[in-house]
Order: sequence, then structure tokens, then C-alpha cells
Amino acid sequence: MTTYEQAVKIAKILDSKIAQDIKIIEISDVTILADYMVIATGRSSTQVKSLADEVEYQMDEAGVSVSHIEGHRSNSWILLDYVDIIVNVFNEEAREFYNLERLWQDGKELDLSEILD
Repeated sequence: MTTYEQAVKIAKILDSKIAQDIKIIEISDVTILADYMVIATGRSSTQVKSLADEVEYQMDEAGVSVSHIEGHRSNSWILLDYVDIIVNVFNEEAREFYNLERLWQDGKELDLSEILD
């Protein structure tokens, strides 16, 4: 599975669990940190944790293990580091505060309209 396919799979997992405002930003041309940034919003602290847990579980089932997790005790933000893909799951307030779309505006946001239902 390519890195792009993994990012799309993560977006689909988030979508299946009713995450809001899912975005994939290709950042490989602007940083060496990762190739893709996946961003999503959960409506509550419970949903934020559930979304992150489901991504971790399903990716592990697909043979892709998370390298590092940040914020798991947080009720507003969880980061899953898959080395070439960084997944950020926020509640609405934290997403507005961190505004990663602005931070990574030099990256290329992928069109998910054909990918997600």
C-alpha cells in the first residue's frame, strides 16, 4: 500500500466514524516531516478518542503500525504519527486554535469529493 493509499484509507476510516471536515494535505514538497497530513474533527472528546482508536486499530489490521501517539490523554486533540503520514484528530475548538490548514497552506490539499461519501 502506497503512502497515498494509506492516507486515503485513514480518511475513509475517519469518514466511516462520522468525523467532520476531513482533509488530506500533501506536504512532501514543503517539509521532510511527512508526506501527508490528515486532519479531522470530532464533535466531543469521546468521539475524538474513538476516531483515533479506530484509525489505529484498522491501520494495524492492514499491517501499518503507528510509530508514535501524542495527546491520548487529552480531550481535545490526538496525533497519530505514521512516519510518512501525520493524523490529527481535534475537537472543534482545538482545530480552530491550531489552524493546521493555515500552517500547511503551502501544501496541496487533496480533493476528497470523489473519495468520501
